[in-house]
Formats: sequence, structure tokens, C-alpha cells
Amino acid sequence: MINLNISHLGIVQFKALLSKELKEAFRDKRAMMMAMMMAVMAPVMIFAMSKVMIKEAVETPSIYLKITGAEYAPKLIKAFNDYNILLFSNVPSDKKVIWDDRNLSLTIPESFNQDMLDGKTIEIYLTADYSEKANMSPVRRIKSTINNFARAIGYKRLLVRGIDIRLLQPINVIEQDTSLPNSNAMIISMMLGLYLLMAAFMSGLPVAIDASAGERERNVLEMLLCQPVSTVKIVTAKLCCASLIACIGVLLTLGLTSFSVSFIDLTKIGASFSLDVFTITALLLLLFPICFFASALQLFVAFQSKNFKEAQSMVSMIIMLPAMVPVIMMFVDDKPKWLDFMPISGQSLIMEDLFKGLPVSWGLLTFTGLITMSITALLVLLMAQKLRSEKVVLALS
Repeated sequence: MINLNISHLGIVQFKALLSKELKEAFRDKRAMMMAMMMAVMAPVMIFAMSKVMIKEAVETPSIYLKITGAEYAPKLIKAFNDYNILLFSNVPSDKKVIWDDRNLSLTIPESFNQDMLDGKTIEIYLTADYSEKANMSPVRRIKSTINNFARAIGYKRLLVRGIDIRLLQPINVIEQDTSLPNSNAMIISMMLGLYLLMAAFMSGLPVAIDASAGERERNVLEMLLCQPVSTVKIVTAKLCCASLIACIGVLLTLGLTSFSVSFIDLTKIGASFSLDVFTITALLLLLFPICFFASALQLFVAFQSKNFKEAQSMVSMIIMLPAMVPVIMMFVDDKPKWLDFMPISGQSLIMEDLFKGLPVSWGLLTFTGLITMSITALLVLLMAQKLRSEKVVLALS
């Protein structure tokens, strides 16, 4: 009977602590807006980047090239026109300043036709600012067009001499793409995976900082520790509050992104992207443990800081983790097996398979989640232990 009363008292205490944390979190409207910023930004950025990606893949925008000696190579000029590379004299008035600043020019020698007849190598000069990012794509298209034209001339020269052009290519590689339609939308999937991880880390961040360093500066933490409540319950209540906000951020990011992607015509690039019930369930099972891990890590770091500003600086660096870990893993060919089970890296690998449409191991998913929650529990116990120290509570050096 006594044990039941103690257990009931513990539940009542935890409910009161959690209620207090949630009220304080939702009371600060500005902090909540900052917490939900990633949920709003992610769909907008994915939508905009996807539109640009599809436009570049499907459309061939006009390039305006200043050509000296165009009259000496009419067939080359025709080849340029076929690839929508036009003379600078044809540039529209509203784009004239832009293309004049880019200053792409091509010089064709007067001896072009004679050298062509003599079978000589012709030197034409392409002048551009190669350090300018805006020139990279136009220069690449110009060079590709010239190379295709030169290759066609070379083939004709061989045919005239009675040489089979197939001798130049003894091996012909025929590419067969076995990727699923979802895999063609991997850029969207990679962005969504990254933004979901970022949402898990960013959404609960303001709440985690305020519930730790913020309360300590307002002397609320000291008063809270004077109550007959264990430090484990205090830390767990703060963790649950910050994690709940992070979970809401992840749900909003997932929902709004799915809604925004539905307005993108991916069929233009032969791709498809949809989130079915199975995919959403798997994503939530992956991301909810990350929400708790991220909040626990933020609380742990914030409690180590001496003031609110220092906590903001230190915790802000943690946001880089979900961006850095997947990028680093992209450049590692022989990945250690233990990365499959670690927080962030394990979730990233499973999400990659999930978005590709590959079968996902529920055992691996569950085990990765358990490892993440175990590390979270360890951080909670460490924080509870440190809150018994005056150095941490009073931020003494």
C-alpha cells in the first residue's frame, strides 16, 4: 500500500513538473515561432530548389555568345543555334546588361574553311571568366557543342578515307538504369532527410536552453531543486517538454513538405515522390528517438554553460551535427559497421534506403532507436547527478 502511494505521488509530481515546463514553453510565443521556423523553411526551400532543378534538367536556356568571325564557320553557328546558343546581337534588351557582364566570346580564325578542307587542326579561342559561377554552365554547353561538332567532322574525314568510324570505339557501354522512380527524386529525398534531422535538433533548442540556463539565471532552477522532488524527475520533465516541441516540429516539416512536393511535376525528369503510410511510420520511428537525443544533448550542454548567452553559443554548435554526419559519411567508402546503430548516422542510412524504395530492416530500425534512447537515458542520469552539485546549479567556475 505504501509503495502504491509513493508511486502515485511520483506520477503526480512528474505531471506537475511537465505541466509547468509546457506552460512556460508555450507562454513564450517568440521562442515557439523560432522553434517552428525549420518546419516552415524546409518545405519552401525544397519546393524552390526542386523547381530550379527540374527547370535546369528539362529546359535549355538561351546562351548569348559574342562571336568574332562567325561568317567563316556557318555550319558551326548552325550547330550553336541547334543547342540554343545564339549570337550576342540577338540578346533581348532586358538581358543585355547581364550577358554583357558575363562577356562570353569566341574567336574563329579566317582560315577556318581552308584548314577544314586541308584536314588541319583548327584553333578557336573561347574567352570567359572561369572563376565566375554563372559562367560555368554556359561554358560547359559551348564546349560540349564544339566537341560534338568537331567529332562529327572527324568522323566524316575518316569516312572519306574509307575508314570505318566504328574502329574508334571498339567498346560501347550501354547503360541500364535499374533505379526505382523514387531514386530519381533522391535530391528531394536527401534534402527532406537533412531537414527532418535539422528540425529534430532545432525545434526543441529554444525550449531546452530556456529550461536549463534560462531558469538558472532567473533563479527558478534553484527554487525547483529545493522541492522534495528527485533531480531525475526534474530533468526528465524538461527533456519530455523539449522533445515534444521537437516532435511537433518534425511532424510539421514532414506534413508541409509532403504538401509542397505535391505541387511539383516530377514526371518531367522521370521521377516520383510520395510518402505512404509505411514510409511515414518508419520515418517517425526513426526521428522521435532523435528528438529525445537532441533535446537531452542540448540540455546537457546548456547546463554546463555559465550563463544564457554561453548556452546559446554552445548549443548552437550542436545543430551542425545532423548536417555534418551525413555529409562525412558520403565520403567514407568503407563505413565501420557500428555507424549503422549510432544516433544520426544510423537514422541517416536507414532513411537513405527508405527513400530509395529499398526494403528496410525493422530489426535494425528498432535496435538503432534503442541505442539512441539508451544514450539519451545516460545523458539524463548524468544531468541528474550534476544538478546535485552547487557548481552546476549556481554556475560556479
